[in-house]
Amino acid sequence: MRRLRTVVLLAALLLVPGCAVGAAPAQPAPVPAQTAAATMSGLDVVFLTTMVAHTEQTLELVRLSRDRVTDRKLRTLVAAIEVTETDELATMRGWLREAGPAATGAAHQHDHGHGTAAEDLARLRDAPAGEVDRVLLDVLGDHQDAAADLARAHLTVGADPRVRDLAGRVERSRTAQVSLMAGLT
Repeated sequence: MRRLRTVVLLAALLLVPGCAVGAAPAQPAPVPAQTAAATMSGLDVVFLTTMVAHTEQTLELVRLSRDRVTDRKLRTLVAAIEVTETDELATMRGWLREAGPAATGAAHQHDHGHGTAAEDLARLRDAPAGEVDRVLLDVLGDHQDAAADLARAHLTVGADPRVRDLAGRVERSRTAQVSLMAGLT
């Protein structure tokens, strides 16, 4: 069900003005960095813009909880997520800038305002001190699982080799994080 939701999300985002940028060549080949944007398809842009928004939400969850988490292993995981996703966010924003103004505009359209994320943030913000770890595991586990699903879906449709590589790394890391969090519950 989650995979279907991810595919539907990708398809729906293509219909939003500014999300569909360019067409992918039949078989993209690695290219020098200055022309890499030429291999980026509309689906690559949709994936990146969606992941930028998703990553920003992850970082909000992490920053809101990092000083309130009591479990040492969870605190270490939260710190690792913050470092990794801060770096990924900078990379994705850079690629969107390379892809041009339409891609950058699409990223700004998708950056904020997702209802579920606001609810999750409020739930975490309002969690009593003794329940922060449990609430974070619940909220962040679902959030990272959704990122893994989105990345997994993009692996089958992406055109740009760099973006597909990122999707593979995201899928593996988020899946591993969800497994680690399941062991902490």
